[in-house]
Order: sequence, then structure tokens, then C-alpha cells
Amino acid sequence: MINNQFKHISVLLNESVNGLNIKSNGIYIDATFGMGGHSKLILSKLNNRGRLIAIDRDPNSIITSKKIINDNRFLIKNSSFSQLQKFIISEKLVGKINGILLDLGISSSQLDNSERGFSFMHDGPLDMRMNQTIGQSATEWLMKAKESDIAWVLKTYGEERFAKKIAKAIIYHNHCSLKKPITRTKQLAKLIEQVIPFKEKNKHPATRSFQAIRIYINNELEEISKLLKDSLNILAPHGRLSIISFHSLENKLINHFIQTHSRWSEFLIRLPLTDMELKTIHKPILKILGKIKPTVKEITENPRARSAIVHFAEIL
Repeated sequence: MINNQFKHISVLLNESVNGLNIKSNGIYIDATFGMGGHSKLILSKLNNRGRLIAIDRDPNSIITSKKIINDNRFLIKNSSFSQLQKFIISEKLVGKINGILLDLGISSSQLDNSERGFSFMHDGPLDMRMNQTIGQSATEWLMKAKESDIAWVLKTYGEERFAKKIAKAIIYHNHCSLKKPITRTKQLAKLIEQVIPFKEKNKHPATRSFQAIRIYINNELEEISKLLKDSLNILAPHGRLSIISFHSLENKLINHFIQTHSRWSEFLIRLPLTDMELKTIHKPILKILGKIKPTVKEITENPRARSAIVHFAEIL
């Protein structure tokens, strides 16, 4: 159910779309439709021969798209973006896509809706799934997971220094105490707040843990890796990537991908080369086009933009 009370402001909207260097008759992909801000702006730059394909795994975003976009140049699929290449192959569009935009942020409709369970600021079911019709919720996972697995997720995806203490407290609460199992966001946030010995300035103690659990539940880093790899096949020559990231794990993943595919084989710094090395030479596939961060003005108007970075690259 879409609630109009959720007002979403697209982060780095103009910068991310301008970075695609849109051709008016091109074919573009908005791989994270969300509330449609990027899609609407891309469509405004296309002529009647242009085309936009959007994808989102949240069924609510599909409902939103039907309400705000009525355009025969537009098509949206309800799926995860890791499955995008399959659709592009079925449409016979491999190597014909002029640009892919990816906004890795959580939309306001997800974050501010207590029923989705993404935020510790609102009490609601501890769910965290992008698509609530498939997979296991955060509550279900925390009930089944081993202490070591929970600690690993919090440490790996949240860079949480107190991961072991938090995991131990979760297991004790769910299986060893007389208290009700953790099923609500406020329950988990309160438990974490009690476990962590000191607080960071301007950051809630549960921030890292909620991020980590959300990333794990939605398989987010693997999803991103798959799309980045597939983009090399999907994009046309000089097709562009515009990717908005929000935390260090995403940044590392994107930077590594762009750097790796924008340079020659490392052993070319020395000569002569062996026959085996000559056979495995790889040329640069991508051209680095840089990054942009939000302005002070944008961060003031939309605090959720403060950690955002938009990365640009182009297929050679």
C-alpha cells in the first residue's frame, strides 16, 4: 500500500542523470526505480525514439510507477537488478544500452514506513526485506542464526567493533531468557544500546547493526557485484555507469570494480613478457569519469545525502 505521507527527495538527482550524458534517442536503465525521481528526469531528456527500462524488487515501487508515469517509452520490471542481464538478453538489447543508473540508497517510503522494519527510529516489525513476499525477515534470521554468524554479519557488513557482544546478547535474549523473542525494531535497537559501552557522537548505537542486517537479508553486496559485472556486457560502446553509493562497503566495491577494469594488466609494467602473460593481457574496458559529492546546500536540505557519492565510468 502506497502512503502519500512519504516524501522522497532523490539524492544527487541532476548530477547522476547528467553524468549519463544522455542521447535523446538512446536506451537507458534505471536499475533502482524507487520513487521514480531519476526515471522521470531521464524520460524528460529522451525524444520519442528514446527508451527507458526500470527495475525494482520492491513491489510498492511498481505500484508507484503506474501512478506517476504513463509513457509508452517506459517499461518497468519487478525484479532484483542482479537479474537485469537475463531480461536484456531476452529483449535482444545486449550491447545496446547507452547508460545505467543505480541509486543504492533506501528510499523514504521504505525507511519512514515502520511496517518495513528498516529504521530504529520507528517501531515496527523487524523485517528489512526489500521485497516482503520472498526470503526470510530479519526476525526469522535472528531466531535461526548462530551467534558466530550474527557476529560475522555485524562485523563484516556493519564494521561494528562490538559485534560479538551484540550477537551474544541477541542469542541470550532470543533463546536463554524469559523475555519475548526480538520481533520489533525498537526491541533490537534498545538491546544494542544497552550492550554497547559508549556512544559515538551524532550516531545511534544501532546504526551499524541495522545496516549490516539489512545488507545481509537483501544480499546487497552480491547484487551490486553481479550488476557491475553484467554492465560490461549490457552497455553499448561509450555507454555510461552512474552509481550513487552511501557507505564505505559500497564505495570499496565500486571503486575496485572501476579501477580493475580501467587499467592494463599489471605485469605490463615490465618487459619482456612470457608467452603465458601475452595470452592473458587484458586491456582497459572502462574509462574513469570521476565522482561527485553533494553540496553543503543539498545536505542541509536533505541530511540523508551527507554520505552519498556518485561514481561515473564509461565503456571504451
